[in-house]
Amino acid sequence: MYAVVKTGGKQYKVSEGDLVKVEKLVGAVGDAIELDEVLMVGGEEVKVGTPLLQGAKVKARIVEQDKDKKILVFKSKRRQGYRKLNGHRQPITRLKITGIEA
Repeated sequence: MYAVVKTGGKQYKVSEGDLVKVEKLVGAVGDAIELDEVLMVGGEEVKVGTPLLQGAKVKARIVEQDKDKKILVFKSKRRQGYRKLNGHRQPITRLKITGIEA
């Protein structure tokens, strides 16, 4: 069984036991959370929401609160001698999917 969930403005296809890297969610390591925005549940019978499935939930546990790898942002303007280099590390949350309720 798998599900498509929406969190942090992105969509993820998850199955039970998966480790997923998502945008930062509020909570401490070890906390159990529920993802309510389920768009689709698949398996033997496929259920598709319009846009969300009513009553469907994905249960997960927070494994890690961390920062993603560094992304370099480089700006320049030709023939002006203007060059600027910036770095950014986005905060992320790693989730372990513990259950899917259709």
